[in-house]
Amino acid sequence: MGQRHGASQLRGTYVAKGTENRVFGKRAPRHVLILASGEKIRHMTIQPWMAALTFCFFGVFVIGYLAATSYLVIRDDLIGATMARQARMQHDYEDRIAALRAQLDRITSRQLLDQQVVEQKVEKLLEQQNALFDRHGKLGSLLDRAEESGLKAPDTAAPNASQPAAGDREASLSGGSGIRAIEKLLSGKGSAAPLETMSALGYAPLRENMADRADRVFSKVTLSLKNIEKQQLAKITDLTSGATQTADAITAILKRTGVDVASAADTGENQSEGIGGPYVAPQTDTDTFDVSLDGLDAALSRLENARATARDMPFGNPSPGHPVTSRYGNRIDPFLGRLALHAGIDFQASTGQDVKATGAGKVTIAGPSAGYGNLVEIDHGQGITTRYGHMSKILVKEGDLVSAGDVIGRAGSTGRSTGPHVHYEVRRDGNPVDPSHFLNAGMKLTTYLN
Repeated sequence: MGQRHGASQLRGTYVAKGTENRVFGKRAPRHVLILASGEKIRHMTIQPWMAALTFCFFGVFVIGYLAATSYLVIRDDLIGATMARQARMQHDYEDRIAALRAQLDRITSRQLLDQQVVEQKVEKLLEQQNALFDRHGKLGSLLDRAEESGLKAPDTAAPNASQPAAGDREASLSGGSGIRAIEKLLSGKGSAAPLETMSALGYAPLRENMADRADRVFSKVTLSLKNIEKQQLAKITDLTSGATQTADAITAILKRTGVDVASAADTGENQSEGIGGPYVAPQTDTDTFDVSLDGLDAALSRLENARATARDMPFGNPSPGHPVTSRYGNRIDPFLGRLALHAGIDFQASTGQDVKATGAGKVTIAGPSAGYGNLVEIDHGQGITTRYGHMSKILVKEGDLVSAGDVIGRAGSTGRSTGPHVHYEVRRDGNPVDPSHFLNAGMKLTTYLN
């Protein structure tokens, strides 16, 4: 028992036996590890490599422990540094975003301001365009009247460098490509330069903002509209001048025959009566274009009135294409053989030939009348009447309204006549006048009445 007890106390005890070093003649001591457990006793010789391995394991353990301790110590510092760096980055990012937002707000505010300026200019431009369309509508009717009157004005709408090209007159009036450029500016594409539009308008592609580009476009379109207005005014002036000259020429011819153009528009009442009203100062801001239109309207009305008067008056030929056999004035009477007044003109004609009214009017006589034989008399107004005698047949009746050139009867030799012919007279207030004056005036008026 005492031996077992002693063995149990020897657990973990190293036993070293001397060894001799073979090199130096001595043996190195060997370390033996004796393990006792109850009756079992074990021993293990500790070799040098085992000691080295144990030392290494212990060293690795110590190093690992130190490393883990150091990591745990500096981890909080690393995490704090990383979080601080991320916070700085986030702050810088937020500052950058704030700066970008502020810049965006400034750009947006500038764009809104530019947009308002552009919209104001568009509104002004549209007003000018609508005014041109209204003027064109007024001018269109007058141009139609001028064309019907045979007046033509030179085409002054030739394209030039200061006017955008247009396919027709309507496109020119609408501002052409200038309006399309404005639409692009307002469509949200104003920040990006519409180079193709600017090139179409003759601009160099510049790096400009929308307001500057709009200023250029509006200047171009405004100049184009002004040029169109100038062209319209020039055309109106030319037409007014032509209508005035033609009316003056017709009026002068009519006056030489004793026809008053002004009285032709009179209905019989004194037009100077029945007018009045309070005095109002004259307008000082009257639009030049409207004044020009009023002038053209007055000139055309005067021309139309003069032409209507000329067509109503007996300036035609009752037997066109046939020679005159006896003129107005004193001659030897074929029946009495003595001097007598021939109150009209005789035209050579064969029986049954058409006899035409020389002007518009109302038939006052249609039947036999003494030496005239079958007579037709037409009242043309202003105290002027015409007579057509010796007809073989009358084709109108009293009260009929006839126009110049209407056939009113057939030539013959009825009444006091030596043979078939057309006897034609012109009378003013019942007194005979030389019809040749009206015939000559009619030939001159032909140029102005066509």
